[in-house]
Amino acid sequence: MIEARHLRVLRAVATTGSFSAAGRELGCTQPAVSQQMKALETSVGTPLLVRNGREMRLTQAGEALVRHASGILAGLTAAEEEVAAIAGLCAGRVRLVSFPSGSSALVPTALAALRAAHPGTRVSLEEAEPPKSVELLRAGDCDIALAFRYEGAADAEEWDDLVVRPLLTDRLVGLVPERHRLARAESVALGELADEPWIAGCPRCRGQLVQACEKAGFTPRIDFATDDYPAVVGLVGAGLGVAVLPGLAVESVRPRGARTVVLEPAVRREIVALTLSDLAQVPAVAATLEQLGRAARRA
Repeated sequence: MIEARHLRVLRAVATTGSFSAAGRELGCTQPAVSQQMKALETSVGTPLLVRNGREMRLTQAGEALVRHASGILAGLTAAEEEVAAIAGLCAGRVRLVSFPSGSSALVPTALAALRAAHPGTRVSLEEAEPPKSVELLRAGDCDIALAFRYEGAADAEEWDDLVVRPLLTDRLVGLVPERHRLARAESVALGELADEPWIAGCPRCRGQLVQACEKAGFTPRIDFATDDYPAVVGLVGAGLGVAVLPGLAVESVRPRGARTVVLEPAVRREIVALTLSDLAQVPAVAATLEQLGRAARRA
């Protein structure tokens, strides 16, 4: 196996023409240069130098190795510089996957702060709901996944194999038309909406809605279902039904014609940033996680 330090010695010997001169150039002794050259010749299994008194010349193998050494050492130097830039957050990239309300409420603040602190770090963003986002992380298709799970949900996803950074707890709110009989109530029991037509959100939120309603003693009549939160708000605002949405989702949409109401008992979801244990040690990933945590504290 050829080592980079041996190649540097060989190149110095070829350039200067002697072990002593190579030692002066490299800042080491003549015996040290001789030992390095012997180790290199042993490694490649053939002589690299022919010594004739004070004269020294390269063998054919030595000439070939010197010819390749410059490119190899230049490549190593470039690699060392690039890795140092990444480690120092002067460069690097992070692939982030987030669910829509996280993308609108947490990600912009976090990425703006990250860019201000480390302008050389680039972050790409893709949207996916859990469990798809978590699957992308485990498959190596992203570096950080923003995800959520509902408190007490029967199908709560397990994240034991991942690094979990808790961000915030998001309470669900009721959404009713502004002229609804309960629009100005201080709080609303879910059962009070049992006879209303419902507008449901994403599949996972839809499942949680059905579970919560069944605990309250009824099955919701879902007239409309859409993954688009502004569409949910618009349908409620038009008087076509009521809905339950995460607080973050409502914050990112102007609820024209609709009012939010406090639901009792409270339904909450835990919002986290997930990554793999090895990725958590990467400086750019660690910095992104830190900024997501700060953005969540301000949310």
